[in-house]
Amino acid sequence: MPVVKYVQVSGETTEVDVPLGSSVMQGAVDNMIAGIVAECGGACSCATCEVYVDDAWMGAVGEACDIEREMLEGLGEPRGNSRLSCQIEITPELDGLVVAIPG
Repeated sequence: MPVVKYVQVSGETTEVDVPLGSSVMQGAVDNMIAGIVAECGGACSCATCEVYVDDAWMGAVGEACDIEREMLEGLGEPRGNSRLSCQIEITPELDGLVVAIPG
């Protein structure tokens, strides 16, 4: 099972096994990771699951779709590595993925 590393603003890191086909958001919710609210349950309609993808992983994770970009822009000025964790599907290639949770 792939591991995702969730990094808090404090620097505290939690490593979680996330099932293939699940999402970075679901892994956070299932493991009670602070800062991932996920109000819409993964429907890409609330932007309460924003994460900053570690730059080394941006190629593997890929770009946000137009709807996701619009949701992120509604938060203000998203970073270049901002993504909604509900839109990052877990694949074998994402084993070791590192995401930071906004403060």
